Amino acid sequence: MFVKQFRTGGDRNFGYLVADEATGTAAVIDASYSPEQIVEFAREHDYQIKYVFSTHDHYDHTNGNRTIERMTDRAALLYGDIDPHTGLQIRDGTRLPLGNLEITVLHTPGHTDDAICVLVGGAVFTGDTLFVGKVGGTDFGAGARAEFDSLHGKLLSLPGETQVYPGHDVGVAPASTIAHERESNPFLLQPDFDSFVYLKRNWAEYKREHGIQ
Repeated sequence: MFVKQFRTGGDRNFGYLVADEATGTAAVIDASYSPEQIVEFAREHDYQIKYVFSTHDHYDHTNGNRTIERMTDRAALLYGDIDPHTGLQIRDGTRLPLGNLEITVLHTPGHTDDAICVLVGGAVFTGDTLFVGKVGGTDFGAGARAEFDSLHGKLLSLPGETQVYPGHDVGVAPASTIAHERESNPFLLQPDFDSFVYLKRNWAEYKREHGIQ
């Protein structure tokens, strides 16, 4: 499996190309501000883009979707959409073939109701659900509750060696693993939901106290 991380612009957005090297088939996640560079890279390396995903319906993740559809004839898929090539709906647990690999969609509401993470082989593309050392922004009520459940019920149940590729370079590193996040991410170390929300409310103070940028 091959993964390429792209700095696409915006608020330190990341976009991704993930490919099955044996067959040359690929998927794009969050093309955002710079779909051209991802498509051009795929063409230069003989990867054929079969799927395009947006991890959620915020402008900074979807604004390149029309361009990449024009360039690849693949419409970006968001939660609830039906992939016209397989007839499968993008919802929790949906599995799509990618050459010798398999894509699994994880519905991870919290940052938005429609948030998904895209699991391919030993890598998970977490959008704005999980960053390295941080989590996505939410309110302090239903959104925080949904995110807490998504993190603990979906992402932390993945194997520890699973590579974590977030939607923005806003954490302490551009990539991580589930094991590292489980052991070091302050939000994931909180013992319960109330503590999780308390940290969200007081994150600025926590960063000052712990020297986090």
